[in-house]
Amino acid sequence: MRSKILFSLFFVFLFSFSLVSAANPSEVIINEIAWMGGISSANDEWIELYNNTESPINLEEWLLKADDGTPEINLTGTISAKGFYLLERTDDETVPEVPANLIYKGALENDGENLKLYDNFVNLIDEVNCQNGWFSGDNKTKQTMERMNPAISGNNTSNWQTSKNPGGTPKSKNSLFPLQQSREVTEETKQEIQEESEPKVYPLNIFINEILPSPEGADSENEWLELFNENDFEVELSGWKIQDTIGSITTYTFPEGTKIGPKDFLVLSRPTTKITLNNSNEGLLLIKPDGDILDKVTYEKAPRGQSYNRTESGWAWSTILTQGAANIISVPQPQKEKTQGEKPKTELPKDESAADSKTKKVIAKIGENLPKSPNSLIILLIALGIAISSAIVVLIIKKKTETEE
Repeated sequence: MRSKILFSLFFVFLFSFSLVSAANPSEVIINEIAWMGGISSANDEWIELYNNTESPINLEEWLLKADDGTPEINLTGTISAKGFYLLERTDDETVPEVPANLIYKGALENDGENLKLYDNFVNLIDEVNCQNGWFSGDNKTKQTMERMNPAISGNNTSNWQTSKNPGGTPKSKNSLFPLQQSREVTEETKQEIQEESEPKVYPLNIFINEILPSPEGADSENEWLELFNENDFEVELSGWKIQDTIGSITTYTFPEGTKIGPKDFLVLSRPTTKITLNNSNEGLLLIKPDGDILDKVTYEKAPRGQSYNRTESGWAWSTILTQGAANIISVPQPQKEKTQGEKPKTELPKDESAADSKTKKVIAKIGENLPKSPNSLIILLIALGIAISSAIVVLIIKKKTETEE
């Protein structure tokens, strides 16, 4: 009897140890995120975990936290084999008719978070790094961000999709693509899984080339940005992102099938991207699907009607807009401002200018005809004195004659 009791206690000990022992990466994953909230309220956020093993796992002393410290959730309870674990924000009414496994506090930022899941030994079990923007999901329709394959890294942007319906699939299999871990393992599927697991290498030399933040017309219709592919080959841009950096952050994700040709340009208008370029203190990021920032540009103040252009020596403003073509830098000449009280200069008419020119020529000619030697000058002065004296004598005689008469 005693041996049976000891055997039972030993079995319970082994079972308990199996629940609290250290977990391996990807055994429990972050499976779905309602970062945008729910249809009833933007505060109805929730996060779903998935047990990717055939055994239950004790989550006591596990931790799910964002890098910025909010939210930071201490987990409790157990997640069943191939089961789901639902964390609801604030109360159990976040997801109607679906009971929560845990209630937590702290909002998810709409412009992205870096979420990490640690086990009770502080081992990193799973990570979803969306600090540069959520990989998927829709804030307007409240469609959630769903993981496609639990065997592939949560940091792989192509491993996430937007849920088929608003509200997502809390505590159930994700929509569109079922969980794929249970597929039969063959040599072919091993190769597929290996290819899926290997990080994809994205080409470099894609640049933000020109932007127009302050157009002559309405900003909402006439703002645009331009990319340039410096490579000698075509680049697939599906899943790449453009994101502004100041104020209300907007992220534009390139749709499936978007391509940019070799040595070619791609122009995107504001109605297409929904990105508002502020007229001052703004920036843009070009982000690869793996989350790495490939290019960025910032500016302080945008002159009206001028575009901001990439050049070999840096960025420069230009009055010549070159959508889809090589940049041309041309800045208007600054006009001299009139100081207060300064009278405008008047130009002489053509005839007055001509007369002035003739006068100068005559003066010059007289100057040329003046005697050059001192003796000649004395003679000239004597002659001039005689002429003046003669004129005076004539005037005196004429005056006397008039008086006598």
